[in-house]
Amino acid sequence: MKEIKRNILLNPGPATTTDTVKYAQVMPDICPREKEFGELMHYICDELTGFVADKKDYATVLFGGSGTAVVEAIISSVIGDGEVLIINNGAYGKRMCQIADAYDINYSEFISSGTEPIDIDEVIEIIKTNPNITHISVVHHETTTGLLNDIESIGALCKKHSLDLIVDTVSSYAAIPIDMKKMNISFMASTSNKNIQGMAGVGFVIANKEALEKTKTIKPKNYYLNLYAQYEYFIKTDQTRFTPPVQTLYALKQAIKETKEEGVEQRYQRYSAAWNVLIDGLENLGLKILLKREHQSKLITTIIDPENPNYDFEKMHDYLYDESFTIYPGKVQDTNTFRLANIGAIDSTDINNFLLVLEKYLLSIK
Repeated sequence: MKEIKRNILLNPGPATTTDTVKYAQVMPDICPREKEFGELMHYICDELTGFVADKKDYATVLFGGSGTAVVEAIISSVIGDGEVLIINNGAYGKRMCQIADAYDINYSEFISSGTEPIDIDEVIEIIKTNPNITHISVVHHETTTGLLNDIESIGALCKKHSLDLIVDTVSSYAAIPIDMKKMNISFMASTSNKNIQGMAGVGFVIANKEALEKTKTIKPKNYYLNLYAQYEYFIKTDQTRFTPPVQTLYALKQAIKETKEEGVEQRYQRYSAAWNVLIDGLENLGLKILLKREHQSKLITTIIDPENPNYDFEKMHDYLYDESFTIYPGKVQDTNTFRLANIGAIDSTDINNFLLVLEKYLLSIK
């Protein structure tokens, strides 16, 4: 197997992948309607479910698409005549509101701080004053800033008030340990190209089967992204309704095997070790971090732009890119920032090497 040039992606996905995942895509051509490919998808669904839940009570539904596609699949498919309370504390919470708007879904928006934990008491008050709420939707790891939301507390609240909990775990799944039953999550969305360390192109929903069955009678608001239709068709035929991303699924199978070998908890330990090196290095370089350490996911870090008249993000990006490091701009509206992710097939050594190159750039603009 020929070694492939290695780029260190410090953007929040797609993430750096192993060569074995890349080469897993090189397979004989196959029609995805063949039994063999149906078995591959069954394996993938079972294993993706198994990382976060009991396969007896939960199921994975595959779609060709991004993380946003499967968030849209949930929100547009499961609300029905009810109302969803969307917790918005970043760009991806806001995106849920935009999806609900596009489908004319009844929703209430709770705007929370993008840098501090969600005030559960305020959420409780909203629920008490609005008996129409049937669902709560929230982002687990708000990729805008790296803020980690307390899903277990929100899940307990949903259980007490008999609400279904929808969670965007696009940038937390397969890194931060998740227990859907313990957290009382009814529907969660994720993707193949972040912490599972596969290639971009597969989105998936993991759902409580009982909650999913209740959506069967909801009049469809969508077609391609209809969650129950996709689930039911797969159960009956071992196929997706529309052509799946074949090669990407072979890569996902390999990524799943590598995730099982490492273990999700051990992967989070690796990510956390790299994050500690990153945070210490950034502070040593005099850079300011947007969030307090105790609120961080240890997966993505938002850095406030240096107060230097010679600083230009695009020039810094290009300088680092030429050295095989990719960084990402910020999405915080009232503060100029950039973001660094320490996810994917990287480790503390890669972060140390990045810090050395970053230091050279910062010295060059003094």
